[in-house]
Amino acid sequence: MKNLLSLLFLSFMLSQTRAQDIPADSGVFLLHKFEQHIGKETYKIYNYKDSKKYVVDFKFVDRGSPVPLKAILRVNPVAEPIELFVKGNTSRFSVINDSIRINGNVADMKVSDATYKKTISGFTFPVTGYSPATVQQALLQYWNNKKQPPSITTLPFGALQIKNTGVDNLTFNGKPITFKRYTISGLIWGNELVWTDNAGKLICILTIDAEGDKTEMMREQYETLLPELIKRAAGYGMAAFTKAAHAPNAASQTIAITGGNIVDVVNGTSTPNGVLLLQNGLITKIGKAGTPIPKGAQVINATGKTIMPGLWDMHAHFEQTEWGPAYLAAGVTTVRDCGNELGFIDAIQQAIDSGKGIGPKILMAGIIDGKGPMALGIIQADTREEAIKAVDTYKAKGFAQIKIYSSAKPAIVKAICDEAHKQGLTVTGHIPNGMTLKSGVDSGMNMVNHVQYVYSIMKKNKDRSVNFDDSVSIAAIKFIKDHNTVIDPTVGVYELACRNVKDDITRLEPAFNTLPLPLQTQFKTYGEDSATVAKIAPMLGSMKMIVKKLYDAGVPIVAGTDMGFPGFSVARELELYVEAGLTPAQALKTGTITPAEVMGLGKQTGSITTGKNADIIIVDGDPLTNISNVRNVKVVIKAGKVYDPGTLHRMVGFSK
Repeated sequence: MKNLLSLLFLSFMLSQTRAQDIPADSGVFLLHKFEQHIGKETYKIYNYKDSKKYVVDFKFVDRGSPVPLKAILRVNPVAEPIELFVKGNTSRFSVINDSIRINGNVADMKVSDATYKKTISGFTFPVTGYSPATVQQALLQYWNNKKQPPSITTLPFGALQIKNTGVDNLTFNGKPITFKRYTISGLIWGNELVWTDNAGKLICILTIDAEGDKTEMMREQYETLLPELIKRAAGYGMAAFTKAAHAPNAASQTIAITGGNIVDVVNGTSTPNGVLLLQNGLITKIGKAGTPIPKGAQVINATGKTIMPGLWDMHAHFEQTEWGPAYLAAGVTTVRDCGNELGFIDAIQQAIDSGKGIGPKILMAGIIDGKGPMALGIIQADTREEAIKAVDTYKAKGFAQIKIYSSAKPAIVKAICDEAHKQGLTVTGHIPNGMTLKSGVDSGMNMVNHVQYVYSIMKKNKDRSVNFDDSVSIAAIKFIKDHNTVIDPTVGVYELACRNVKDDITRLEPAFNTLPLPLQTQFKTYGEDSATVAKIAPMLGSMKMIVKKLYDAGVPIVAGTDMGFPGFSVARELELYVEAGLTPAQALKTGTITPAEVMGLGKQTGSITTGKNADIIIVDGDPLTNISNVRNVKVVIKAGKVYDPGTLHRMVGFSK
């Protein structure tokens, strides 16, 4: 009998163990960057007597770099949180190691090596950013169970808001299907778009990762619906800003700007106390004080201020709709988007151009990569036929340019360039692996992104600075000049990546403390330790000097940021050019008339000239004497419509 009881007890214990080891539910989200499937997140749910446990395994590989993360979330039977553990990576450049335990109204937290204790009240949930998706699924369940409170405090820091924004009716496998749509703000800069099924299961999250790149998390069985949801998201985001903004004046209204100094960026001079008349989105007259003002015109008094053409960012990545207002608020009225999801950026451009969205004029450069472990995006070409098809696809969608990316095969680069030129498109981009700037240009590339590719073909000193007097360096600059190659240096992105993390970041961006908190958190960890910074300082100094050497040689330089601080980094790029030795007038050309000319739009925009587009900014101070005055934007006029920078910034979470 004793043996029988022992066997029964052992059998009971094993059955209980097996019951706990068998998940009550599970699921898979496919992870994407720029619509390309790069990994997956799997979750398992275990039910216990007094709790429910989510076990999550999240991993993607971004351009060859693994980004793994593991998490455990435990909630009580009514979805209230008990604990969350998250450890791993949230991007190629960021790590996380957080643990949060909630006991009554006290939360014990460990964030990296720091420990905290916090008294909590009201609606509170532990969530440490965009990933993993499973935590956001549990968050939505909590929000619904609590009758959809307007705000939820998040642990370890911050707060978020969830809004029910409607439903989407789609077709899946030939049958109609309906998803509920939400926005979540506070986890990232701006809004995530989230869809669930009618039972509350998460279907899709459109978000950005910890390095600011477009990221999508899609429940596996609905993968084919992702392109349609991306396209719809662009429209929803643009429409929300248009509705929230104070309606700008109609472009057909006459605008008179009086009393300001009008900058001629072509000649680097200014006309004091001028009058500028705008009508139907165009500049109709440039006059002196006393020029008659048409009856009924909207008059903008610019006395003591500078009137100048709107700025350009020639290396944008319009990753989310929030970039639109942020760019305009910083005085950027035109951008070249250097690689994006075709459906998303196409919808964004159409919304802005049709007046259904707010943002700068977008010139689209369609990205083409080669296949392989380092590939980016879903448009890839390894054969001549694939190259022709990719170029033709972008041409049909109205793209202005092709961008070649790093995994493109050297043998295919010429095929891409040949087809692009045949279609009337120019070609920019990275210099692919296995090629040099010279071979890329010889294959037909018209422009090159990033100063690193110029640096790589120059003679180096032992400390990795450039020997500009060496014949190799002299020949490199001559080659670029002789081929009329346009260089988009993006020096600011190297400065940000190479900064000392212990330094005050406001040295790079004076308006840093006005950024939305998720952006402040993201940028504070960018940089290196003191020893590393000291080692790479000679290289960074040479990169700045390359800009000066190229400019003096007559090479077209165009200001681009590769993202950075939204909108503001254009001003920083110009400041760096002045630090390198350009005059403020020369730096202004790189962010106005030169981009317009190299993009074939010099007769339509880029300077204050009669007949050109009314893309104008009014700033305090004189940028011709101090380039940093381009930061003091007071009025923005894009295509003849007037915007208030403060209103635009507040619309996307800035505190100004």
